[in-house]
Amino acid sequence: VKMEKFNGFDVAICGDFYETLVTVTLDGVSVSEMTDRIRSIIPVHEDISVSHNQGKALIVIKSKVRTTTSELASLRKLPEVSDVTALCPILPTQSSADCKVPFTTASQLSAWLGEHGQKELWELAALYEAERGDTDTDSVVTKMSQLVDIMENAIQEGLNGTVYRDRILHQQAHKIDEGLAKGILIPGEILNRVIKYITAIMEVKSSMGVIIAAPTAGSCGCLPGTLIGAAHSMGLSHMETTKAMLAAGLIGVFIAEAATFSAEVAGCQVEAGAGSAMAAAGLVQMFHGTAGQCLDAASIAFQNVTGLACDPVANRVEVPCLGKNIMGGSNAIASATMALAGYDKVIPLDETIQAVLDIGQKLPLELRCTFGGLGKTPSSRAI
Repeated sequence: VKMEKFNGFDVAICGDFYETLVTVTLDGVSVSEMTDRIRSIIPVHEDISVSHNQGKALIVIKSKVRTTTSELASLRKLPEVSDVTALCPILPTQSSADCKVPFTTASQLSAWLGEHGQKELWELAALYEAERGDTDTDSVVTKMSQLVDIMENAIQEGLNGTVYRDRILHQQAHKIDEGLAKGILIPGEILNRVIKYITAIMEVKSSMGVIIAAPTAGSCGCLPGTLIGAAHSMGLSHMETTKAMLAAGLIGVFIAEAATFSAEVAGCQVEAGAGSAMAAAGLVQMFHGTAGQCLDAASIAFQNVTGLACDPVANRVEVPCLGKNIMGGSNAIASATMALAGYDKVIPLDETIQAVLDIGQKLPLELRCTFGGLGKTPSSRAI
């Protein structure tokens, strides 16, 4: 998410800094003079930018630390200042003004490996986040571990049962265990658990519980449900799950840099489809596959969902979103299996991402999270 306007001023706020927004009236004072005054009050900062609008200026100070109460008070005492707003970062990893990352594409990552030697994908993800956030890899791993805790809590909350009046789908996650007990389900420990976990997370989302949008709220079930479900089935540790989630996150970086996670822009292929590609890479990491195999698994999974429409029933992110998240989980399992077995992905991940974006932008607007497909059926209209 990027904020581009604030009270009529142009801004670029992505939630990766502490931001102090100072509105000043340019009456007998220059912008440079006001900027100097602000610098004297907040000497430690990453960047200062200025936007003009109708005789006023908005001076934005980006910092890695919170602006103190006394600094805010000093800013408000300046006679030219009409408003001071302080924003806290929302991203788990903060940025720096001179941020330089080792790679932003899969091909750059492969080149980096050729120069520096082989590493597992989770290690490369930790390196990327440490460089981007000016921190150390141990802190990155700790933060991801905390995010996995939130995901696991969401699963447990969903399995415990959720109640929310204003939704289409009600509690269904328990039906997997009931079906297994009756012997009426297709055997498959990992897949059945993944289906149950994905359903549990989606039910928590639909009941306004706490989830991780990974990569989006509408696709919040596929990635964590698949990786945590597989980990629990195989008896893997919390740390192994954390490493898998880091690996998956780096695939998400490549998708975010070159394409989008917005179904409004490119259909559900960049929501549930992207989550599936990320989960496929995470599964390969769980089996200690190479970084190259992780990339191949993500590419195969993404290739399998090209053209996936986003056609929510009754404008709710429930149907067919649940089914598409579950489909993404099964696709991730199959794609990871193919990559680990040595199947040829044919199209490299970077090219696949570009192809998905191209297809998505050519989808009719009605199939990009608006009112088409399943969303305009008589049943959907009735709901």
